[in-house]
Amino acid sequence: MSTINSSLEISASWQQLLRQHRAIAVIRTDDIESGLNMARAAAKGGMRLIEITWNSKNPAQIIQRLKTELPDCIIGTGTILTLEDLQAAIAAQVQFCFTPHVNQTLIKTAIDHQIPIIPGALSPTEIVSAWQGGASCVKVFPVQAVGGIAYIRGLQGPIGSIPLIPTGGVTLDNAANFLEAGAIAVGLSGQLFPDHAINNQDWKNVTKRAEFLRDKIKHLQEI
Repeated sequence: MSTINSSLEISASWQQLLRQHRAIAVIRTDDIESGLNMARAAAKGGMRLIEITWNSKNPAQIIQRLKTELPDCIIGTGTILTLEDLQAAIAAQVQFCFTPHVNQTLIKTAIDHQIPIIPGALSPTEIVSAWQGGASCVKVFPVQAVGGIAYIRGLQGPIGSIPLIPTGGVTLDNAANFLEAGAIAVGLSGQLFPDHAINNQDWKNVTKRAEFLRDKIKHLQEI
């Protein structure tokens, strides 16, 4: 299969998952057990797309354990900065990966390994460059710094065919608004995993937040 055809097939499958679930739980942790509990709580609340950032403590171990414990979830990673990071993530059998930037080598390597890759971009030029390079979707980060919902809506005219995932400014209350503005999905971290809940190991709080989010966006899910 050619690289172009492979990229298109991976993108189509990944986008179908995003339209079905619409939200990604983003976990960054310096404690393995906390990371596992965060993911378990989010999954209990209905989240099925879970990202463990690569700058967490022992991310590969967390990812591998979650893939065993949560077989109904899709477990990926984020904050992939280098080829070495990506190769280690691939060895951990991640099911998707996010990067904070556009790097064509990372995009090609992920696609060669049949892994959806979502580079981070901000300007229209960066977004189009990532997409034309074979990205499975494009992460718009930090979206709040450039207008939030209005920015996503404004992008729809010129580049609405490119599937966008805003992060950095998405809340439990405005997630649906981002989706209605044209985003294919959203990523949330602190809103799902607030410090007070994590510090107090209040996993029920996390589950309730995940349930609240799912309820807010359920009318936008494509089953």
